[in-house]
Amino acid sequence: MLINDKYHLTYCTNIHPGQDWASTFQSIVDYLPVIKKNISKEQAFGIGLRLSNKASEELAMNDNLPQFKSWLIKNGLYVFTMNGFPYGNFHDEVVKDKVHEPDWTTRDRVNYTIRLFEQLAFLLPERISGGISTSPISYKHWHASAEDKKDVMEKGAMHLAELILKLHELEESTSKYLHIDIEPEPDGMLENTEDVLTFYNKFLLPIAKKELIKKLNVGEEKAKNLVLRYCTLCYDICHFSLAYEEPVYTFEKLDNAGIKIGKIQVSAALKAKFNSLHKDKIWETLGQFDEPTYLHQVTVNSNEGVKTYNDLPIVLKNKPDVEELRAHFHVPIFLESFEELYSTQDHILKVIAILKQHLISEHLEVETYTWDVLPSYLKKDLSESIIREMNWLIDKL
Repeated sequence: MLINDKYHLTYCTNIHPGQDWASTFQSIVDYLPVIKKNISKEQAFGIGLRLSNKASEELAMNDNLPQFKSWLIKNGLYVFTMNGFPYGNFHDEVVKDKVHEPDWTTRDRVNYTIRLFEQLAFLLPERISGGISTSPISYKHWHASAEDKKDVMEKGAMHLAELILKLHELEESTSKYLHIDIEPEPDGMLENTEDVLTFYNKFLLPIAKKELIKKLNVGEEKAKNLVLRYCTLCYDICHFSLAYEEPVYTFEKLDNAGIKIGKIQVSAALKAKFNSLHKDKIWETLGQFDEPTYLHQVTVNSNEGVKTYNDLPIVLKNKPDVEELRAHFHVPIFLESFEELYSTQDHILKVIAILKQHLISEHLEVETYTWDVLPSYLKKDLSESIIREMNWLIDKL
């Protein structure tokens, strides 16, 4: 839905199970019309569509894609953004670091993303830009040496250069502007603002510019502008709160470098403050969020910088003596605190304050995908939970 004539707002359907197209579409049929009726009765409601590789392959078969578009139009729905980060199943099995498979060094990741963009170009209404968020190149712990990491960055940049050429081709043939939104997160090859700047300046821009100059016969400045036009950032608020980076810092740094933010994912991390006499109770409450499906990186800010533990069980076992820690567990955005713990809702409110002054991004997507694995006292009816999150954000905007 369009908010304040500026922002297309939605939630990400990675909340719902959907390994294949039939189950994905059934989830959309079950939830989206009800949610639209409660939030956006008078205007079209956007979808943040998540398709696994298998679902995307099946959507491309027979008349599935045109039939889906017809159903969307009939029900006052439209797709303007996709989540192209998780390639495989995202529910009912252990995901953990497999969420990064296949990474941007592989042909599978390229082919999957190109197919998603072809489908988005078909589904996207006229005069609206479209974006797809994607992984931060690879998972850091898969690559031990500096040489390995350099190789990953170079291969990732080469594959993104190929994608940029494809997006340019799609815009030329359809007049639709589409962008790939790289999503930094803890323990990704890109974790924070400095990582993004380093990747663009040392790898993406030099490698992609060379390819674009050769393939499109354009000058260096034009090639640079094309890279920055099509390759943007997905600013996940939870992830950047885990990096302990203030939004104004990140937005200014990226703006100075000419890097656009294609999508803002509105999400909150879990926060524990150990500044009371009830530390045992805090650790006990935090233990309720130890679940086996997703990777829950934990970060601590110190004089030496941000330290990252690659999963919550490690921290629960060792119980480091810290004043505060933050965990990559997407908790409801409308909650500031629960029992002994807090959320990073304050980070969301800071982003909203900036959005009221500057059009940082046209695409806003609520991304709380952990409803199935939350502690029981936070679990509510899924439709009601999504509606409550959306209404909270609409009210703040």
